[in-house]
Amino acid sequence: MRFDELNLEYDVLDGLDAMSFVETTPIQEFTIPVILEGKDIIACAQTGTGKTAAYVLPLINELSKGGFPENAVNAVIMAPTRELAQQIDQQIEGFSYFIPVSAVAVYGGTDGITWEQQRRGLESGADIVIATPGRLLSHIKLGTVDLSQVSYFVLDEADRMLDMGFYDDIMMIHKQLPSACQIIMFSATMPPKIRTLAKTILKEPEEIKIAISRPPDTIMQTAYICYEIQKLTILQDLFAQNRPQRVIIFSSSKMKVKELAATLKRMKFNVGAMHSDLEQSQREEVMKEFKNGRIDILVATDVVSRGIDINDIKLVVNFDIPHDPEDYVHRIGRTARGTNGEGLAITFVSVEEQASFKQIETFLGKTIYKIPIDPQLGPPPLYEPEKHANKGKGRFLKKGKPVGNRTFKKQSTSKRFFKRTK
Repeated sequence: MRFDELNLEYDVLDGLDAMSFVETTPIQEFTIPVILEGKDIIACAQTGTGKTAAYVLPLINELSKGGFPENAVNAVIMAPTRELAQQIDQQIEGFSYFIPVSAVAVYGGTDGITWEQQRRGLESGADIVIATPGRLLSHIKLGTVDLSQVSYFVLDEADRMLDMGFYDDIMMIHKQLPSACQIIMFSATMPPKIRTLAKTILKEPEEIKIAISRPPDTIMQTAYICYEIQKLTILQDLFAQNRPQRVIIFSSSKMKVKELAATLKRMKFNVGAMHSDLEQSQREEVMKEFKNGRIDILVATDVVSRGIDINDIKLVVNFDIPHDPEDYVHRIGRTARGTNGEGLAITFVSVEEQASFKQIETFLGKTIYKIPIDPQLGPPPLYEPEKHANKGKGRFLKKGKPVGNRTFKKQSTSKRFFKRTK
């Protein structure tokens, strides 16, 4: 479907045209009309499907019509992380280029000057407030924001917010909203806790499901079955064959991120680290350097597995198995987002992680190709996930089948792309 087939204002369509947005994605096609009708909605779609535009466009479309209170907050968009809040703010700025709609992003990890800027934006009544739960709640307690006239309340990545322990914060913020407020909820997954939240705060919602929890088939998924001690050696061998560029390496803890980044720096690679111990200004500087190509390798915890939109990532490496299968999907989804549409994901699987990795394969409904280890790096363990089931950490809870019934093309096995990185 084309955007001009939707019931959008001409100024909104002009902005889309200026940004060369013509065709909708499935999540945009199905959710925008429902939101424009004023109905509550719960939509299930993963990162990279265009979900931000799916709720931002109808919001700015309705706000552009006028008739809303002046000098008041008219819409609130909640995001789990400051990085996602910044990204949403940037998209609103682009989409509203021809529309007099104001927005302010409110998140923690900032200095006093930024806090004061956020406070002034809230008190002056920005049309749209994009906020992390904790920081918005702080402003509510200090009386620097009034949500009594909010017409739209959006929860983006609701599952992630609940995973991060924001349920009570969300409910406290929800109590500040008028009863007539339209509530829009987006989630990458639909576990019972999300359904419980939806039943608590949504009013006769429309439910929309787009195929989730499966990476694009343009991502070549591979793995090394290895001993824990072999991981760094394999990584070093990979980078010795081909100088890394636009690579993200995910690790399970901030301590391992720090250690791995330091080790790679000693190997003379251009490396940046991203983890929760960094101040906001430090995070922004690392991301800026990575986006600009001055950092070749970004070593990170799952703080960047969602909500960061960086094109042309060539390779994602899971140095450790993520905490659940959905996190695996979000991690490797950082690649194959550029113009060439191809990407490579490599996962290192230690003996203790074999059972968890098997659960990822089961969750995806496919077997991931295991790359043979160079004999010079030592013999690998056998892949026997059932045998090693009791050795793992038992991190994964039993998951339901992926939602949605879209048909996926057979995964590409581009030898040209694989040779470039193996």
